[in-house]
Amino acid sequence: QVQVVESGGGLVQAGGSLRLSCAASGTNYPIKAMGWYRQAPGNQRELVATIISGGSTNYADSVRGRFTISRGGALNTMYLQMNNLKPEDTAVYYCYGDRLSQRYWGQGTQVTVSS
Repeated sequence: QVQVVESGGGLVQAGGSLRLSCAASGTNYPIKAMGWYRQAPGNQRELVATIISGGSTNYADSVRGRFTISRGGALNTMYLQMNNLKPEDTAVYYCYGDRLSQRYWGQGTQVTVSS
């Protein structure tokens, strides 16, 4: 069973930076697709960024140029570097990994950006 754990959330002022980490355990095989979603209160969960084998990335328009998704050196680890944060980035951020046609989710980490 794959388990996904996020870390790195917190409170930051507008214009600041945070780096989120994600680690998927429970498999010795590379997870080809990983990514981040976020959900703000009263809103639907929305895609933030994805990364697949080979390093191809995709970003939501709202974060492109400010956020960077990358793979870690250890197997099935991933980061989301968030720069120039805005109050509208406040949300719970969820990491996921896709393995054998199943998507595994983390519990989420809160990011709060104060104005």
